[in-house]
This record gives sequence, structure tokens and C-alpha cells, in this order.
Amino acid sequence: MSMVYPHISTSADLLKSTVRLDELFPFLMEQGTASAAIVNTKLYGILPFWEACHKAGIHGVVGLSTFIEFEEQEYPVVLYAQTNQGYKNLLKISSALSTRDKTALPESWLKAYRGGLLCVVPNKTEWTLTDRGEVFKFIKAVFGEQCFGGIERPGGERMVEEDGFAAQCVQHNMRIMATQESRYMQEADAFAFEVASAIGQGLKMNDDQRKRPEHTKAYVPSGEEFISWFSSNPEWLEETKKMLASCQVSIPMNQQLLPVYPLPENTDRKAHIWELCQKGLKERVPEVTEAYTERLQYELSVISNMGYIDYFLIVADFMKFARDNGILTGPGRGSSASSLVAYSLQITDVDPLEHGLLFERFLNPERVTLPDIDIDFADHRRHEVVEYVAGKYGDVRTAQIITFGTLSAKAVARDTARVFGFEAEELDAISKMIPSRIGTTLRSALKESPALNDWIVQKEERKSWFKTALKLEGLPRHASTHAAGVILSPTPLVEQVPIEKGSEGIFITQWPMGELEAVGLLKMDFLGLRNLTILEQIRKLVYLDTKKRIDYRSLPLDDDKTYALLAAMDTTGIFQLESDGMRRALQQIRPTAFGDIVAVNALFRPGPMEFIPLYARRKHKQERVDYVHPILEPILSETYGVIVYQEQIMQIAARMAGFSLGEADLLRRAVSKKKREILDEERLHFTSGAMAKGFTEEAATEVYNLIVRFADYGFPKSHAVAYSMISYQLAYMKTHYAVYFYAAILANSAGNAEKTQQLLQEIKDKNIGLLPPSVQRSFHSYSVEEGRIRVGLNSVKGVPGSAVKVLLEARKEGPFSSMFDIAERISAIHFTRKAFEPLIKAGALDDFGLDRAVLLASLDSAIKHAELVKPNEEPGLFDEMGSSFMKPKYAKASTIPENLKLDFEKEVLGFYLSTHPIAREKEQRGKNYAEMRSLKNVQDRQPVAVLGMVEEVKRIRTKKGDAMAFVNLQDETGLASVTLFPKEYAKYNALLEPHAVLEVQGTVENRNHKISIICKSIE
Repeated sequence: MSMVYPHISTSADLLKSTVRLDELFPFLMEQGTASAAIVNTKLYGILPFWEACHKAGIHGVVGLSTFIEFEEQEYPVVLYAQTNQGYKNLLKISSALSTRDKTALPESWLKAYRGGLLCVVPNKTEWTLTDRGEVFKFIKAVFGEQCFGGIERPGGERMVEEDGFAAQCVQHNMRIMATQESRYMQEADAFAFEVASAIGQGLKMNDDQRKRPEHTKAYVPSGEEFISWFSSNPEWLEETKKMLASCQVSIPMNQQLLPVYPLPENTDRKAHIWELCQKGLKERVPEVTEAYTERLQYELSVISNMGYIDYFLIVADFMKFARDNGILTGPGRGSSASSLVAYSLQITDVDPLEHGLLFERFLNPERVTLPDIDIDFADHRRHEVVEYVAGKYGDVRTAQIITFGTLSAKAVARDTARVFGFEAEELDAISKMIPSRIGTTLRSALKESPALNDWIVQKEERKSWFKTALKLEGLPRHASTHAAGVILSPTPLVEQVPIEKGSEGIFITQWPMGELEAVGLLKMDFLGLRNLTILEQIRKLVYLDTKKRIDYRSLPLDDDKTYALLAAMDTTGIFQLESDGMRRALQQIRPTAFGDIVAVNALFRPGPMEFIPLYARRKHKQERVDYVHPILEPILSETYGVIVYQEQIMQIAARMAGFSLGEADLLRRAVSKKKREILDEERLHFTSGAMAKGFTEEAATEVYNLIVRFADYGFPKSHAVAYSMISYQLAYMKTHYAVYFYAAILANSAGNAEKTQQLLQEIKDKNIGLLPPSVQRSFHSYSVEEGRIRVGLNSVKGVPGSAVKVLLEARKEGPFSSMFDIAERISAIHFTRKAFEPLIKAGALDDFGLDRAVLLASLDSAIKHAELVKPNEEPGLFDEMGSSFMKPKYAKASTIPENLKLDFEKEVLGFYLSTHPIAREKEQRGKNYAEMRSLKNVQDRQPVAVLGMVEEVKRIRTKKGDAMAFVNLQDETGLASVTLFPKEYAKYNALLEPHAVLEVQGTVENRNHKISIICKSIE
């Protein structure tokens, strides 16, 4: 007989199987498989399995392993979709169980969803303990002829209870079929599967609580083996074959499941969107010319013909919600910024005519695909928009998208070691020996690290650990929610995809993004962009301080001071323009117009960045602009003859070869694939089109070669324009509202010591005052006060957020008169050593005019005072007696030494606020030292002297076995790396202690823009 596999659990069923499709299907084909069924505990992995069956010419069957409820007990069953109705019922069953946290199907659900399903009762313990006649009777009554008994003989061994189970099946007139629950490919994989299961359970292998497999033969048998196991009952095998063959399901793919925007009945949708666009365009463009009207009509005709009107109305609606609720949205993202309809509906803020953007780059009438309008929101408010959409269109039609995390090299190594029971030191050793970088595999880590190899071979258990980890590497480990994707369906989602409980009260799909799009559901990306949050915070700080409202959409794009700031490379905190490489590009180009920012953002990528110097020379008239053909001049003049954008390639094809813009977009896509036959085909198409327009074959060939050369380099101008607007807005705010800009950037750099240090140095250089945290004046985060930046209370490490909240609430009733006054007003619950010791160390109580040593010495008295006067937040016994009652006195204490004061500030703030100890040390020594931040401007091999504090020491051995070190040295301007080769290391090793202040003489090594100091001597 042709081989059939009735129960294959795949690795998509998180850590319940190690069967990978790329290993499974070659084996199934080798066995001459006729039918195979995927049976997981959720409907994870259905579509990839289905697709693989289709490619292999195998009849695919969809099953679900679950439980039924009967008289308060749970019994395992396998449900198979026999018809399309059954498949839809499986979607509903899996969704219902997953959204309601149930492990078994109640009788009412079973009866409601049984249509089109087959039920197989397995010969598992739950069905064979004591007399199960009643539950057999019940399940038979529900499924009738579509109910089977499934008998396993793993490895050919008959279960003890097989005869009793078979008798029950016969008694209740249930056909018997042969089955084999396969959870790993080969018998030798049983142990690795057990380890995967232990990882999934979060338990060690030797833990008594761990659920162990019933046997070690749950592998995928060969056809020969499976037949031999049931040689005594060949009729059961025949029954299995018939059962699987009877499951005839078609999973509908590539549908257009576009959501519908709610409008009153009989509304002409085309007329409605035309009216909205006209109104919106008049608001955005002072003079609507014929060019605008024609473009709008053309775009709407394409959108209407493709059936996307509702989609645009939906996006416009939730963007209006965001605007009405003060949620900052991005100016556009990707190719959607090419659409005048999107601009008119205020979906984007990019005028495509003003910036020369092509609609066909977004929606090509000659290549029907779902539109992709991705939206950026201020990241801390993105969830509000998702909740609005779910509320408006119904939670059953809205879902976020699942994504699966896999066992990376480091994760699988650590997880496997943990269940093996390795000690903490061994886990740390593993972490250090296996790199975290993307693309690292266990095999590559082993090749890279002789230490890892030596460590493994020391013990047999470690060899077993590594061998097992290799087998599990790359398996799906856990499910989480996609950071951006949202699905909106025209009908309840469970009719198309299985769903499960998500976060924030919104469902998530059981299938990841690619599978949802394959079915035909519309995915929208709601992206949280931190830079929008920063812009929103800057705007809020400006308003709080000046009552002036900033409208980012109306900032002038021709501000000379902003371009001067960019040319001066003053780009810390500016989206996309911060890196050293980008600063150098800006220095070369010296932008004077918005188009320069767009070009540099598009060019600054591997490959095209080689054209930045050419662009700069031509811009500054240091080199003549040459065009391969005069027809290219109007298209390439904005980028000085360099092809920078994909849209330029499309315009060249349209103008020279007579392509429609739709055809030109197809050419752009095709040529970028670099397939020889496509290149030749398109060359013929292009040259014949150009010659028909009167160009010579030679000219056409030359221009086509240029297109081929730049096809990979071309960047979508629409995206570059949209994101450059965010760059420009931040640069403008840094230029004209620097104090507010820095306050917002500092708040967003919390926890990043290096970035904070860099910002503080800039603030100092620009003579912007930085005020310490204050219980009287600070807010949660950084704020602006009389042109200076005030550090927020949340910046003080270790202070509970609840204490800050209560403190600020109490302050609304008036300023605090003393530390004891705070204690009385916020209660002993919040006035604790944990909360107030860091605040005192940070200087937040300096307003009371006392030395920090006095405040620290008096803290215990203040805590006792709070416990007596206000032990909790209830009205206190002494509340009516006023502030004069029983106020303790401050303790006496010697003035805190300056060095200790600074150490405390660094401890609780992460930086030195009053002054940097190195700055003080430099004053005392009276010598000239190079600043760490200026080293990048020093030429290679130049001598240098620096003074700094040791932050970190990394000691290593050379290939010869000699000791050397890399030292991170910090001064008040930044960090530098100091290299001590073996000779210098032997001399100065004793000095390399954390926090030691060292004067280092050496030479600068400036290679590939990486700076270090080669140490010659240390004092």
C-alpha cells in the first residue's frame, strides 16, 4: 500500500515536537507517501505543512490534538477536518480554546462545531483506565459514523490495554484505525525531544514534576516498519488510509479579504472619497492647479479599480483619531508617501508633486498587489490607535499578529544546559564563549572558539549537552506579538484564521505575517517610532514653558541656521544623522536645501555611499556634472547626475523608452533581480522602445547599462523624503529650541551612560545650565526652567516610581518646608530609606539649605517621624495638629567630602552633576591634556597625553600567551580605549584598577574611523 502518516506533530507546536519540515518531506517522498496529517495542539504551522504537501504531491490533512470534557474529566481526542466546513470548525475550536483559556471542549462546543469533522479516540491511558463505557457512548453519539478508535503500536509493541480498548471500540460500533503519534524524525532523537519538552515545561531533566513521554518510539516510521507493526491487523491500516483519503479540504488562498469602512447605506463610495480628497487638498495646497486635479483623478481611478477605497477611508479615519487626540504621527513611510490621495486625506504629510514622487511606485496598475500603508506613531501611544481600530471594527475582526522566537545558538545552549542541571558558573561560561551576534550558530561558535571546544571535551555530560543543543538549535521556542502588524478582516477572523488571547484585550492570530498575507488578509503596520515621541516631548516642553504650540507640518524647509547646524555635524539626537559616517557625509555635502538631506539619507548605505564624495564635489561646483545623454538632465539634475532614487530609473524608462510608469516600475523590479534572461529581455524591450522614439541603439544601450548599474543602489525617494522630514524637524528644534531638545533627548537616553555623557558635554559646550533634581522643582522627567534643564526625579536610580508620584501629588498643595515635612505629607509607606537616600545623594533635597551629610544622618529620624505621624495613607491621628507638632531636629554631621559627594552623584545618577572629578584633577595638575572627544580629529600615530579615570579593564592573552589589556578611560568629555601591549602591561598592570586616575602618554591609532591610544607610559 502507499504509505500514510495519520499523526505528525511538527516543530511549529512549540517544543512539543522536533520534526522540521525540511527534514520531514524528503523522507515522506522517499517512502512514497500518499497522505500525511499535521496534528498539533494549536493550529500553528498548518499553512507551511499544507504548502509542502502540495509541492511534494502528497495529500495533506489538517488535524488538531485536543481534549473533550465529560463529567468533569478530560479525555484526549484528535479531530480531523473532513470537509471545508470541518476545517472552519477547527479554526473556531482552536480559537475558542485559546481565547478562553480552556484546555478541553465542553459538550455544548463539541456539538456546535462537530460538522465536517472526524474524531479519533486514541488508546491512551485516559481512555483505558477503569470502565469508560459512558464516555465512549457520548463521543459516538456526537460523531456517529465519523468516530474512530486509533490504536498505536510504537516500535511494534502492543500496549497492555490494547485488547480492552479494541473491545470498547467494537462494542460501541467504532471503526478502528492504525496510528502513530510522531514527534521526532528518528528513534535516536527521543532524548533531544525530551530535553525540548523539559525546556518547554521550564523544568530540569531530574525534576520529579516533569511530565515524561509515555515511550521513546514516537518517531516517523518507514512505510515498511509501520506495515510490519500492524501485520496482525492489516484492516486497521486500510481504515487509516480510507479515513485520510476521505478528508477533502481546500484552504482558500490569495483572496482579497479587504475590510469595509462603515458608511450609510447607498453611499457612493467613489463620490465620497473624491469629496474628502478635494476638501483635504484645498486645506493643504494653497492653489490647486490642474496638475493636482489630474493626479488626484488618476490615483482615485486606480484605487477604485483595484477595490481599495475602503482601505484608504479606514486609514484616514484612524489617522484623524490620532490627530484629534494629540498623538503625533509620522509624515509617511515607504512608498505610500507617493500618493496624493494619502496626502489629501492627511494619511501622509508629503506632497508628492512638490517632491517629484511617482504614484506607480506605490500602487502599480499593471501589477495588482495589496497596498502597503505603514504608519509611524509616537511609540508610547501606538496602543491607543490599535485599541481605537479594535473598538470601531470589532474585536472579532481585529487582531495583532503572532511572531515566533526561535532557539538561537546562545539561547539553545543555555536552555539545554539549564535542563541538564549545569551550575551557574557553567551557564556563565557558555554565555561568554558563544557570541550574541546575529547569524551565530553553534557550529560557527565552535569553529571560532577553541576555548569552547576544550571546555566541551572535558566532560562526557558536556559532549551530550552540545550534541543535544545542536539538534534543537533553530526550533521555534515561544510566541510573542509582532511589534507593528495589525490585521483587519471584513468578517470575523475565525472564519479565515485561528486566533488566541493577546495583550491589551486585543486578540492575536495563531499564524505569522507571511501566512496571513498568503490567505489574503490585509496587514497594516502600526509602528511605534521613538523619534516621534521625542518630537512630541519637545513640543510639550515648549508649550509648558512658553504656551507656544509648535506645528511640525508648518516648519519652513528653507531655514539656513538648520542647514548650518547639519553642515557643522552637530547631529547628536537627530534621527538618521547621528553616526560618525553620516556626520562626515554631511560635512562633505554641506546641505543647503531639503533635497540634500533626502539624498544623503538615500545614499548613506553600503554601495551607494561611494557616490557621496561625487555628489558633494558636483554640488560645490568642484567637478562638472556629466550626463550619459541630454534627456537625463531634467531627471538627474536634482542629484547632480547621480542616480539616487528608484523613481529616477522609472522616469528615465518612461521618457526615453516610452514605458508607462507602471511598466517602468516592473522594469525597476525586474532589473534589480539581476537574472541574465530578465536583463536581456528588458534590454530588448528598452532599446526597441527608445529607438521607436528616435534614439540610437547606442544611446539606448548606454542608458540601459546605467539603469542596470544603479538598479540595486536606487532607494525609494518617497521613503527618503518622509523620513528626512523627521530628521529636519529634529534638526530645526535643536537649532531653535535647543534647551527643550536636550531635555527630551536626555529623558530618552536614560540608561545609556555613553549617550548621556555625550549629551551633557554638548549641553556644557553650549552654555546650557543643568540643574540638579529637586523635590521642590523637578517633575518626573527632565524639564525646562528659566532656560536651563532640570533633572527629573525619575532619573535618580533606585527611587520607586510610586514614591515620585506621591511626592509630586503632595507638592501640589504647596512647597515642602523640610525633609520632615515631606515625611508627614507622603506617609511612611513612601518615605523610606530606599526612596530618599538616593534622592539626598543626588542633591534633590539641597533646597533645604543643609549639607547632604546632615540630611543622610537625619534620615532615620525622618523615617521614624513618618511612622509615628502618618504610618499609612489614611488620615493621620495628628493631621489636625498642624506642622508644629513634634517636629524632630536635624542631626549634626561633618560636611560631606567633595570626592564622596561626586561619587554619590555618579552612583545614583550615572553621571557627575556638580563637576567631573577629572576636570577638577586637570585644574589641580595645571597641565594640558587632549580631550577624549577630540581624539577622532587627531591623525594616526600622533603623540598624545590624556588624563582619565579607569572605567573598565579587559585583560587577554596574545597568541604567544603573553598578557595584555584594553582599558576604557573616561574624562569629562567622553571615553577612549587604551591598548597596553605585553611590555607596557608588565610595567603598569598594578595601576589598572577601576576608578584609578591615570595620566597616559601614547600615540593615537586612527584606523577605519576607530580610535584608540597605544600606551607608551602611565603616571
